[in-house]
Amino acid sequence: MANYDIFNGDADGICSLIQLRQAMPKEATLVTGVKRDIKLLASIEPQAGDDITVLDVSMDKNMKGLHAALEAGAKVFYADHHQAGDIPEHANLEAHINTASNTCTGLIIDYYLEGKYREWAITAAFGDNIDQVAEEYSAKLGLSDEQKGQLRDLGVAMNYNGYGASLEDLFYHPAELFRLTSPYASPFDFIKERNDVYTTLTEGYKSDLEKGLTLPPVRENERAAMIMLPNEQWARRISGVLGNELANMYPDRAHVLLTERKEVVDGEPTYLVSIRAAKTNLTGADTIAVKFGGGGRKGAAGIDDLLAKDVDALWAEF
Repeated sequence: MANYDIFNGDADGICSLIQLRQAMPKEATLVTGVKRDIKLLASIEPQAGDDITVLDVSMDKNMKGLHAALEAGAKVFYADHHQAGDIPEHANLEAHINTASNTCTGLIIDYYLEGKYREWAITAAFGDNIDQVAEEYSAKLGLSDEQKGQLRDLGVAMNYNGYGASLEDLFYHPAELFRLTSPYASPFDFIKERNDVYTTLTEGYKSDLEKGLTLPPVRENERAAMIMLPNEQWARRISGVLGNELANMYPDRAHVLLTERKEVVDGEPTYLVSIRAAKTNLTGADTIAVKFGGGGRKGAAGIDDLLAKDVDALWAEF
């Protein structure tokens, strides 16, 4: 018998697990990776009696691994807000799935725990760019503008840390970042006690964002814009969070960010793609991504490997 905590390597996945393990401490093997590494259930060999927690990765993308775990006799707790597909009906599966555009896994876990560690849920929401809910919850807790700003900065920076083509692009391995943050019932205690980590993340984010915001769109109209980022470490780190920042700056415009990958096909570049729906119309990002082999949620999605010859078709979808 073994315990596994399987989670997305971004702010939402980490903050979700922090809440759960604060409420229900458990020694478990951590299974995570860069934000786009989502087929995580396939990386374990479940056995009868295993206890598996899965947070913030698409059930649809992990369906084969989920069925394997249930058939092996493992118990699975699954919480997520991405595409789920047909949720299995099984006595050993406890599923908390909500694909609404105004929620994230951290908020799903907050609801499950009746708001017990809500400051971490707010951090998760800011990290996933669910700002309206984060603002509302901050007001309910009576947080000052300074405190709210700290949670926003932490969430955005934790989310930023999850991006990259490989773990070498990140400041902290997501499992390490969980270990650093999980002892603290409140993110404010973490910020105070581990200001070195907080500063590394927030300053790295600010530096990379400044570079990203200097890049003009290569294609744009009133409703959409396409940004091209170079094959550089800073660009791989900022690619997804830059999309969130642009969505906040231009809420009526959808954004697609193409980051050049090291791999080439027939002499042409390939791209890592981040898609952000307009904040005033949070829908369609996942639908577009799926057409090119990607996935995600209604407001934000991605494609791991887009060929140069498909860039025109992607823009046409926008």
